[in-house]
Amino acid sequence: MSRTITARARERAADGGANRWVVLVVLCVSLLLVALDATILHVAVPSLTEDLRPSSTALLWIVDAYPLICASLLILFGTLGDRVGRRRVLLLGYALFGVASAIAALATEPGVLIAARALLGVGGAMIMPATLSILRAVFPDRRERATAIGIWTAVAAVGAATGPVLGGFLVENYWWGSVFLINIPLMALILPLGRRLLPESRGDSDGPWDVLGALMAAAGVLGCVLGVKRAGAGEPLLALPTAGPLLVGAALLVLFVRRQKRRPHPLIDMRLFSRAAFTTSVGCIVLAMLALVGLELIAVQYLQLVLGLSPLETGLRLLPLTFAAMAAGATGSYTLRRIGPRRMVGWGFVLTAAAVLLLTFMGQDDRPLLLTVGFVLLGFGLQTTLFSAYESMLSEAPQRSAGGAAAIGETSYQLGAGMGIALLGSVMNAAYAPGLASVPGVPAEASSAASNSLGEAYQVADQLGGAAGTALHQAARHAFVDGLHITLCVSAVLLLAGAVMARRLPRVMECPAEPDASCEPAESCTSAESCESLAGCEPVEPVGRGESVVTGEPVEAREPAEPRVPATREAIEPAGSGRPVH
Repeated sequence: MSRTITARARERAADGGANRWVVLVVLCVSLLLVALDATILHVAVPSLTEDLRPSSTALLWIVDAYPLICASLLILFGTLGDRVGRRRVLLLGYALFGVASAIAALATEPGVLIAARALLGVGGAMIMPATLSILRAVFPDRRERATAIGIWTAVAAVGAATGPVLGGFLVENYWWGSVFLINIPLMALILPLGRRLLPESRGDSDGPWDVLGALMAAAGVLGCVLGVKRAGAGEPLLALPTAGPLLVGAALLVLFVRRQKRRPHPLIDMRLFSRAAFTTSVGCIVLAMLALVGLELIAVQYLQLVLGLSPLETGLRLLPLTFAAMAAGATGSYTLRRIGPRRMVGWGFVLTAAAVLLLTFMGQDDRPLLLTVGFVLLGFGLQTTLFSAYESMLSEAPQRSAGGAAAIGETSYQLGAGMGIALLGSVMNAAYAPGLASVPGVPAEASSAASNSLGEAYQVADQLGGAAGTALHQAARHAFVDGLHITLCVSAVLLLAGAVMARRLPRVMECPAEPDASCEPAESCTSAESCESLAGCEPVEPVGRGESVVTGEPVEAREPAEPRVPATREAIEPAGSGRPVH
């Protein structure tokens, strides 16, 4: 195995670690931008619909194109970063994101906006795994890395929850395209900063990059997600437009897995999935995002269309979720050391399920205290779950495969988000439509049009006018609230299933000795032993997974190696006194 890192990165790793936190700030700004773009459009949907007049299918694609394209390309760009350099891919992603934002802001047709959102997805796919894999490289110690991931996930939650607030302000004061224009000055700032401050790093560069395998993975993920999306839109599961993409996508993913198992230098080491902690963490990320994004989209519609709040007021109502997520991220590292991944993820899911069930008491009247408490519990529970799942997943992967592991985690994140919109949206539609089937005085054609969405129901009611319009308006509100309650119950069941899944995670946070980023084997170094002799690094004994790692620290500067240190040492040392492994 060979690992390459630039001289600048080696200097930063050796200077006491101060620059690691500067790198983290830059990475968090990158993630904030991507997370903002995933949710900022939600509050602009009514204004966008009125201006561009997209069909219901086009509107779904406007919302979904970004997460679906991003999810399908994460493995491609994550593994490419391992080969050609993660910083290089990240900077290209910044540039593409800025260009796509300008196109989206100036779009005058639904098709142009869909294309721009897809291009944003390509840029996001270049940015997201690169940020996480660079973080994995510059924080080799698990305890420091846990703190960094806590900050990283908190920023993701802040971006996702702040998006509606910022979007609401922009839509109220400008026009819907302004939600994309804000990306351009941020890109103009972060691109030169990233070029100057971020270290370049690569993973296992042995052998050629599997271009065909990367394309197979991208097409497979896209086919599966597209099939799920069509099923969520109400199309029959066995119909060709739904079953076709699902079957083709599943077949391509199966072929991709078989191909990776046969190749001497695979894009993704499939042995990662034999580790229960890694596989379980990925599944928990999918379930958590499925609940978060689906519920958030429905909550925005509830606040605007049922309670009649403005876009800005809607965003402000979601702020408690942001603050709760920030608190969970800030305390996540300490909590993880105290109670371990299993209980942290499990209780995070249980707390989120309780919050979702509490929100079933929402009705047609505004209950701000109930909404605030529900959003606080929801934000804290989901952020706790996501933090611990991400930390466990990333720590299970060796540094040489950081890009591939990060791509898997981010694919799970985006896949869960897309599935959440499709699955919970389909549940919502199935529960909402029957309530408009027989409204007195409303023609069947009008009822059918109103059953597509609550926004369309209001438009049809305004066109009808009189008693029939009033009756349709009231029936649509009642049906939406009833559908919301059913959707929340389904989401709670999924979250409790996640709590059961979390039982496969480790009880305690183990801290294996990690290779220091400053340890770069010499050109002729081909093993841990030769690295010891040529680069002055001390090999560490196997840590229970059939592989040895190289610490990268001078022998005289190291304390005795502690291959695995349970982070629950606070039981014998004062809380917060945990010393670093190195």
